[in-house]
Amino acid sequence: MEQKGVHLDGETFSCSICLDLLKDPVTIPCGHNYCMNCVKSHWDEEDQKGIYSCPQCRKTFTPRPVLEKNTMLAELVEQLKTTGLQAAPADHCYAGPEDVACDVCTGRKLKAFKSCLFCLISYCEKHLQPHYDVAQFKKHKLVEPSKKLQENICSRHDEVMKIFCLTDQQIICYLCTMDEHKGHEIVPAAAVRTEKQKEVEVMLENILQGIQERKKDVELLRQELKAIKDSADKTVEDSKEIFTEMIRLLQKRSSDVEQLVRSQQETEESRVKDVEEKLEQQITELERKGSELKQLLKTEDHNQFLPNYPSLPPPSESTHSSSIKIRPLRNFDDVKAAVTETREKLQDILRETWTNTSVTVTKVDVLLPQPEPKTRDEFWKYSRQITLDPNTANTELLLSEGNRKVKFMNQPQSYSGHPDRFTHWNQVLSRESLTRRCYWEVERRGGGVCVAVAYKNISRAGWSGECLFGSNDKSWSLYCYTNSYRFWYNNVSTAVSGPVSSRVGVYLDHRAGLLSFYSISETMTLLHRVQTTFTQPLYAGLRPLGHGVTAELVKVK
Repeated sequence: MEQKGVHLDGETFSCSICLDLLKDPVTIPCGHNYCMNCVKSHWDEEDQKGIYSCPQCRKTFTPRPVLEKNTMLAELVEQLKTTGLQAAPADHCYAGPEDVACDVCTGRKLKAFKSCLFCLISYCEKHLQPHYDVAQFKKHKLVEPSKKLQENICSRHDEVMKIFCLTDQQIICYLCTMDEHKGHEIVPAAAVRTEKQKEVEVMLENILQGIQERKKDVELLRQELKAIKDSADKTVEDSKEIFTEMIRLLQKRSSDVEQLVRSQQETEESRVKDVEEKLEQQITELERKGSELKQLLKTEDHNQFLPNYPSLPPPSESTHSSSIKIRPLRNFDDVKAAVTETREKLQDILRETWTNTSVTVTKVDVLLPQPEPKTRDEFWKYSRQITLDPNTANTELLLSEGNRKVKFMNQPQSYSGHPDRFTHWNQVLSRESLTRRCYWEVERRGGGVCVAVAYKNISRAGWSGECLFGSNDKSWSLYCYTNSYRFWYNNVSTAVSGPVSSRVGVYLDHRAGLLSFYSISETMTLLHRVQTTFTQPLYAGLRPLGHGVTAELVKVK
């Protein structure tokens, strides 16, 4: 009875929040007891609501009760600790619905500590002790608590299944080997387990290694993200400084022009005022003389008139003609024209450099390139509507179909002169630049065609290889003959095998430096692939290889 009494006291003196013996016990207004820190933490979470509740009975209090240590209860707890007897197991030691319960415990069962595969029973720590102390039990196989122990019992023979049937790949009992598994290849389950466990260990090692490798990759990506951000921030800041400096230079030039104009304005105004003052003086003198002459004319006395006449200038007609030549009202218009020309040149420079700047920005690519499409439908997702540039076409090429089709003619066409035109080789480039992933197809008729891509700065004038597709390091070309193919780059020829077709597909991944040519018929066959680094935007190129031959950029579906 005494032991039972202590047991009950242990439960009584436990905190229902931490499930341990009370520490600095306090009694709240509803009568329930808690550790002081436990109930403080509970009420701290309710501070925002302003209403405080008991964790057990849910009774509420307002305002927050003041906590005082229950000294009597604290002394009782200390006495319980010093008795040397254990308090009752806390609630978290008992088995719940989701836990494996001890099969030996009576009444309220404790959580199982181990399960025995030989006994097919689960034990708490107390009832497991014989397995450590008794020699016969030490041979038993102890595992983590399991609710599936009964799955080790054969449902037909009610025997422990310790044999593995290799024929049927299942665990059986020894009686099964005498009927439905008779004659099958069987081995001890433990032996199979040992073998399979090695395989699982290898798989686990591979998985763990894969995890570590991926963690390293994640760390690298995080470092790269930081590097990208730092680089982008610095580039933006540096670019702002550069553009600010350019703006400052423009503002200085604007100020210089204003100063020059104002200085010239002052000079011209000073000159005008000087001339104006002289004219005003002349007017004043002429007015004075005119007044004297008027006065003389009014004199009727001959004796007064004739003596004063010799002092007058000899009579003559007015010979004054204006020396002031006023130009049309243009004044500083030439300065405005010069500034306008500067603006237009600056706009041209910005347009020309913007393409290279934008391509350089888009070439920033941390991750590996995306895989090349597999089916023609996937390729068409990257199709581009490409047109041919008449300003680059050789004069013997005729463009049609909205500048998608080119034909090699017998006589020159009426093209105006242009520095981008191929002067000798019958070639033409696209109007559009190609800087990302794109796909297009070329249909040929009447003979062979060269399908190419090239940088914009490929030479245009003359018969040299610097102008011909494939004969320099600025162009890549596939020559599609009647019965064969050849690839040319930097004046090096490579034989290409594959089904000859009237249609060729071209796939470009500019960032990845990938260029692929395909023969298109009912199937799509890779003819040749180039892996390199493209340093500039590319342009599609076509070159019919004989008079009357046509090549057409297939219209995007």
